[in-house]
Amino acid sequence: MAQVRVRFAPSPTGPLHIGGVRTALYNYLFARKNKGTFILRIEDTDQARFVEGAEEYIFAALKWCGIEIDEGVNEGGDYGPYRQSERKEIYRQYAEMLIDRGYAYYAFDTAEELDKLRTDSEKKGETFIYNALNRDRFKNSVSLSDTEWHARLNAGEPYVIRFKMPADEEIHFDDLIRGHISVNTSTLDDKVLFKSDGMPTYHLANIVDDHLMKISHVIRGEEWLPSLPLHFMLYRSFGWTPPLFAHLPLLLKPDGKGKLSKRDGDKMGFPVFPLYWPYGEKARGFREDGYYPEAFVNMLALLGWNPGTDQEIFSMEELIEAFSIEKVGKSGSHFDPEKAKWFNHQYLQRKSNRELALEFREILRAKGYHVDIVNLETVVGLVKERVSFVKDMWNEADFFFKAPETYDQEVVRKRWKNNTSSLVTELKTVLHDIQSFTPEETEKVVRSWISEKKINAGEVMTPFRLLIVGALRGPGIFDIIGWIGKEETIRRIEKGISAIAK
Repeated sequence: MAQVRVRFAPSPTGPLHIGGVRTALYNYLFARKNKGTFILRIEDTDQARFVEGAEEYIFAALKWCGIEIDEGVNEGGDYGPYRQSERKEIYRQYAEMLIDRGYAYYAFDTAEELDKLRTDSEKKGETFIYNALNRDRFKNSVSLSDTEWHARLNAGEPYVIRFKMPADEEIHFDDLIRGHISVNTSTLDDKVLFKSDGMPTYHLANIVDDHLMKISHVIRGEEWLPSLPLHFMLYRSFGWTPPLFAHLPLLLKPDGKGKLSKRDGDKMGFPVFPLYWPYGEKARGFREDGYYPEAFVNMLALLGWNPGTDQEIFSMEELIEAFSIEKVGKSGSHFDPEKAKWFNHQYLQRKSNRELALEFREILRAKGYHVDIVNLETVVGLVKERVSFVKDMWNEADFFFKAPETYDQEVVRKRWKNNTSSLVTELKTVLHDIQSFTPEETEKVVRSWISEKKINAGEVMTPFRLLIVGALRGPGIFDIIGWIGKEETIRRIEKGISAIAK
């Protein structure tokens, strides 16, 4: 294989969708697997849709994911500039080169004129198309005399440059994922390559940049598949060897019906962007929702790519080693928010209690609790199996830090019997006399006491948990009281008995 050079070329028109992140990830994995180069190119030729802050968001999102850029706006490289708006003089000469070769032409039709023709066609139930079949009906350098179109050009009349798609030609090309594709040019229109504002369209800039930057493989989303015939023709018209193409399948809604969108995330309660988007219509992010970048990347890699094994947890290094374009599927992959949480849960379990305690400590500090990190490690170790995010630890561990204010009335109604108060009062005395208040010792003593009294363990253990926690939840009760200590345990028992009695 020749030197691999791939690029991720997003437009700064808003937050980067996870579908775009997956495209970047697959390009990165492919480059690293093949000892190649990963390039980040910012395609900002559509100035009307440019959004302030979007470019910085792209940089931050890729950095958070651990996707390292070899050449780009910030990194530099031998083929810059890497921002298309800084390359616009390059594109004009290539557009004019196509005109000189007879593969493109000047078109002077106004947007209003074309809109009217499009509307008229729709009223007739027809599809408006500007191509070889009817281009001589419009105002362009194909239909007008040389004198007339030169005069318009010299007078400074606004124009665009369109590609001159040949009539009724069967063209053939290949895609690494889709296989062999053939298209008849009669179904294709004469796309605009250069706009009246002096900027190229995506189609021209994309092809010129990929050629000049020596891109070997174009790995991009399925939405660009309809543009592939035009791109193939542009390469042919310039006399350039095209790169190899691979069009990735769509990311679909959880039910598989349609492309995943921000609206789906808002409606169903999950993010569709890697990071929080703070501008305009704000959007939540995976990072801010508590996902680890490794979990996010692992989850995303498996949406469209199948390693061919049962392995689901991959480090970035393992993804690089296992990745291949041949194992990317053609069909869209539906995003499963519960599976995404599962991935985060797996990565959370792999972190040390110290790492998790340091994260959880910040949450506790915000609530006004200051806890020794060693003691906090114990709490984290007891509850981490129950959560997928550190932010959820509070809901599973709040009773470690504060006594219950209320008691589950359903449990009180069903499990608090006439003799319960006397039983837990006696239990309080038993606990008071224990010298070494460790989980192991308290459990040993309490179990022995229950056995001596010949009572069912549930008669006392259920109310005991209710008094300490306020509900039937949490890890082992002896672990809980071992952490809060004897004094707090007895205080909670006395407080609870009094509250329930009322």
